[in-house]
Amino acid sequence: MMSKQKTDWNIWIYLGPYLLLFFLFIIVPVLIAIGLSFTYFNSIEFPSFIGLKNFVSLLTQDAVFMQYVVPNTLKFSLIVGPGGYILSFLMAWMLAQIPHKPRTVLALILYSPSMTAGVAMTVLWTVIFSGDASGYLNGILLDLQLITQPIQWLQSPEYLMAIMVIVTLWTSMGVGFLAMLSGILNINQEIYEAGYIDGIRNRFQEIIFITIPSMKPQMLFGAVMAVVNTFQAGAIGVALSGTNPTPQYAGQLMVNHIEDYGFIRYEMGYAAAISVVLLLVVYLFSIAARRLFEERD
Repeated sequence: MMSKQKTDWNIWIYLGPYLLLFFLFIIVPVLIAIGLSFTYFNSIEFPSFIGLKNFVSLLTQDAVFMQYVVPNTLKFSLIVGPGGYILSFLMAWMLAQIPHKPRTVLALILYSPSMTAGVAMTVLWTVIFSGDASGYLNGILLDLQLITQPIQWLQSPEYLMAIMVIVTLWTSMGVGFLAMLSGILNINQEIYEAGYIDGIRNRFQEIIFITIPSMKPQMLFGAVMAVVNTFQAGAIGVALSGTNPTPQYAGQLMVNHIEDYGFIRYEMGYAAAISVVLLLVVYLFSIAARRLFEERD
């Protein structure tokens, strides 16, 4: 009995620091945001309770939110989320087919953009899509005589969303990609041999009937991370265009809308309401991902 109690205390001692940090930096901020969403708060005066007014205004009076932010967010998330997820799986599967040393080098190369996304985005991509003749893309197109004058890629509503998608997919090989690679490498090779005996005829059937079912936990983790990263990546439009709101709201996503009201207009209560809506959207997408890949008896 004493030994079991001691083991229980050891578990709580090891979990204690994590639980404390999780409570302070996750639970408390979420609760504060939910509380502020029911108030008018300009970051100077004490918050005043206004009930559901922020949510009513968001859904009925905020024309920018309904006309631009919601459609842009849906378009961006439906392309980048599944696209980045499928790309991560395919790259992980292809790397698993090659020897250990080149696999390690290539995995590091693919993973590194997700670690240096902020620096690489502002330095590399803004140079590539620079709006003058010195920009790499404009320079190539001018040399090939495909255009007669430089295109303002990052300031043009016509191109901004497409560039945001390209840059986000380039940085999508994060921890979800590593989890998938680890899951594929840890599948017992005897399962593949048994599968070919039972009728598997090609690599596509191998992936569908053996690989994916054998690594559902890693697939679930990758799906959740893809959802979170997709909705966090909204700030990329502001970083690329250099303005918030983005030109003609072409790249305005929910994250940008929160920053606009919270840190530019200082309407913290309204920004908190938008963040609560974003939290609910991420939560619903995460539930959908879990239902898709959870283990069933």
